[in-house]
Amino acid sequence: MKVETPLLVPVLAALPVCACMAILGLPAFSHQHGAAFRTLYFLACLAWLMPLALLQRAMWRREWPWLRMALVLLLASYAMSVLNAVLGQRLAISLGLETEYRWSELVEGLDGCWLALIAFCAVHAVAGYYLSLQQVRLHLAQAQSAARDAELRALRLQVNPHFLFNSLNAISALVAAQSNREANRMLACVSDFLRATLAHDGRHEHALAEELALLDAYLEIEKARLGERLRLTMKAGPDVLEAVVPYLMLQPLVENAIRHGIAPLAAPGRLDIRVERQDARLLVEVHNDGLAPAQAGSGIGLANVRERLRHLYGAEQQVEAAWDEDGRFGVRIAMPLRAAEAAA
Repeated sequence: MKVETPLLVPVLAALPVCACMAILGLPAFSHQHGAAFRTLYFLACLAWLMPLALLQRAMWRREWPWLRMALVLLLASYAMSVLNAVLGQRLAISLGLETEYRWSELVEGLDGCWLALIAFCAVHAVAGYYLSLQQVRLHLAQAQSAARDAELRALRLQVNPHFLFNSLNAISALVAAQSNREANRMLACVSDFLRATLAHDGRHEHALAEELALLDAYLEIEKARLGERLRLTMKAGPDVLEAVVPYLMLQPLVENAIRHGIAPLAAPGRLDIRVERQDARLLVEVHNDGLAPAQAGSGIGLANVRERLRHLYGAEQQVEAAWDEDGRFGVRIAMPLRAAEAAA
């Protein structure tokens, strides 16, 4: 057990113990020199606190067994109690109450002083154990936070390669079809989108307004590829633009909707994105046309978003992905509503 408890903590905690010892283990109040004896024993007991604390800490650092430490502390505190008794007899001789030391009586009446010192050792042990436990809990929380942060970063970094792979495939298809103008436009859009994502400062969350700006850059890529085949509607009220959302949450969902839902269609497909508040929650919905079972809702993008939401919000978030009654595929996300300033 390695304890970093400041020495002042157990010493201050033991002062009431010393006071009790000074009252209970000494001459009665009616004694004319009672105050002198109580002061002596209080100061003597207080003087032993530091050596006892240092001895106890030295044994902790060496990781001695508890039984061995207890025996050493019992013997040390008993020896200190005997020395206190010697000081008490010396005071009695100085006050003329005794003429000489009574060595045969040194071990009598030690209960008060000895028990006080033992109580101090117990207080010191409890304080050390408690603060050590708090340190362990703090280190555990920091380790868990670091692990969560690392996993979130890994999940976030998974988004760009997945997007880039799909985009390069689409550009390759345009080049093969000799659609050079569309391929060049799409390549420029991909470059703009990657530049925007690489400029990100590494936060796991940002304002919805920033997320919509990134999504708009991504949609330019898909418009270059699909043209009039992509029909888009996006609704987000001004009251939610400052709400905090996970970084690149919408892009994987929209990519999943277009790649697996709209792109395979021969006719134009509609993509609807809506963000609104409901009391203390933020609701995000993405609906798209598609052919069942072309979009199963279990792609990398949706799974990535699920995991990041789970890490960030735990049980406070909810993700549903299913086919609607009108034959369209929908993803619905509910998460805590927080302002960007509060999150920062």
